[in-house]
Amino acid sequence: MKLWPGRRASGFGANTNIKREEERRRTIFTRRAAFLGAVQLGALGFLGHRLYRLQIEEGRRYATLAEENRVSARLFAPPRGRILDRRGEVVAGNRLNWRALLVAEQTADVTATIETFSRIVPLQDHEKARIERDIRRNRRFVPVILREFLSWEEMAAIEVNAPDLPGVSVDMGTTRIYPETEHLAHVLGYVGTPTEQEAGDEGIVNLPGMRVGRAGLERFHDRVLRGRAGAVQVEVNALGRVIRELDRREGIPGQDVQISVDTGLQKAIRNKIDEGTTAVLLDARNGEVLAMATKPSFDPNIFNSGVSAAQWRQWTASRSTPLINRATNGLYAPGSTFKMVVALAALEAKVCRPGDIVHCPGHFDFGDNRFHCHKQSGHGGMNMRTAISLSCDVYFYEMARRTGMDRIAAMSHRFGLGVDLDIELPGTRRGLVPTRAWRQAQGHPWNIGDTIVHGIGQGFYQLTPLSLAVMTARLATGRAVQPHLTRAIAGQPVRGSRPEDWPSLGIPEADMRVVREAMWAVVNGGGTAGAARLPGQLGVMAGKTGTTQVRRVSREQRERGFNVATLPREWRPHALFVAYAPYDNPVFALSVIVEHGTSGSGAAAPLARDILVEAFQRLPITPQPRDPRVAELGR
Repeated sequence: MKLWPGRRASGFGANTNIKREEERRRTIFTRRAAFLGAVQLGALGFLGHRLYRLQIEEGRRYATLAEENRVSARLFAPPRGRILDRRGEVVAGNRLNWRALLVAEQTADVTATIETFSRIVPLQDHEKARIERDIRRNRRFVPVILREFLSWEEMAAIEVNAPDLPGVSVDMGTTRIYPETEHLAHVLGYVGTPTEQEAGDEGIVNLPGMRVGRAGLERFHDRVLRGRAGAVQVEVNALGRVIRELDRREGIPGQDVQISVDTGLQKAIRNKIDEGTTAVLLDARNGEVLAMATKPSFDPNIFNSGVSAAQWRQWTASRSTPLINRATNGLYAPGSTFKMVVALAALEAKVCRPGDIVHCPGHFDFGDNRFHCHKQSGHGGMNMRTAISLSCDVYFYEMARRTGMDRIAAMSHRFGLGVDLDIELPGTRRGLVPTRAWRQAQGHPWNIGDTIVHGIGQGFYQLTPLSLAVMTARLATGRAVQPHLTRAIAGQPVRGSRPEDWPSLGIPEADMRVVREAMWAVVNGGGTAGAARLPGQLGVMAGKTGTTQVRRVSREQRERGFNVATLPREWRPHALFVAYAPYDNPVFALSVIVEHGTSGSGAAAPLARDILVEAFQRLPITPQPRDPRVAELGR
């Protein structure tokens, strides 16, 4: 009986222990739950705080970033300004050009993308080299051109294979076009892709399809013609593929440039001339270039799509040098077309008077040297007027001897010979009018024989057809006109369109009248170009013939009755003619050079007449009465 209480005591203790254990476990659970709750509350608070920052504080910034991932903004080259002729016809314009672009940062493997593209639209090795060069020199977000002038079939193939061409898109741009092809190539020049040096500034020239002027007026007016870039916003997918265009802001096109050349006249002249011939026609009153024609030439459109190696080799290997503008870079001795300058230098130096007579027996002896006249039997007694009209060499040998080379050179410079001309064609050569100092700088002494030879436009002279046209315009007007091609920029006329814009040469009018009357007699008074008169209804032309040797004629050849026509063509003399018209009120000034044309009177003068006939018919001027002295010649 005494054991039952103990048992009850033992059972009570066990219950107590169980309760304590349960309380301990409950306490531990409560602490853990509280800890976990705190952690969860902290996490929720942190997430709430981040959500607040993302949605409220930085919501606008992240929305912008998201939009930038969806929307791509790209710059594109603006349309290049047009070049118009004097009648407003477009001679350098733009046409649409579909092209494939690659953005390097939108593809993981640029080389693989280019190779894939090349399997769809074949690329030549030089094209791949150009693409790689463009990618290296530009930032990765700047698009580079893979191929221009895409056909519809090529564009369709690119779009079909879009998943395999990350970063590649088809875009529309413009390209330069020259409707008159080779007729105005040397005047307009051409455009090309920027060089690495030009693209170094990361400016507008880095834009895909951008072209810069490489020659001619395109180069001179490049900054004016460029314009300002436009921008386009497009929606892209995760691969950078364009889905649709959202917005476009057109660029500001370059400014239009109007030039003085008449396209119809230019083409008509080029159709009249043969290879190796150059003609420059100026407005004698203000120096505007009305035509600058030379053959051969080239098609500047070829430079848009890239000149092939074969084409370049053909151009550079050709003896006719089609890339050279003979009007501004061809160098020739002026021959007898220079005699008016010698005459004016002699009059200014007062070493003769217009009426002084010099006897021409057909040669001029000085020391042991004999200098021949083109007329072997001689001209007899010559004054200044008859010496110019009949082109007597002996008279000008004597005038050069009396005047001296330095005075002749100084007068030459006043007439635009051997000096820089203010024309908008980069690379124009100034030519050379020699002086004693120049010869001595070459390491050789100047002697009187050199002066005598230079009196008839032979020797070391190197003058361009353009400078001879300028000389003629200054002879006709007495003003220091400068040749220029630009009439207006963005519709605003440029300086130099009026005769009064140019200063006087400061030569006495009486002296100018002597040489003008002599030039009148060359054509209308029994001179060397009598067969080149203008039709009576067009008025009167004044001019001067010239023939320059390209190979020395020995005394033995002269004594055997030398005949130039028996020489190979490349050894025959050049034929020259300079002229202005109408005589009473000069409007046109012209120079013509026919390489190896043999005779100025036979080859150059008739061509000059035909050119002036075209000019009178195409360019309206105030009609001038026929000079009465022409009627007297027919009596």
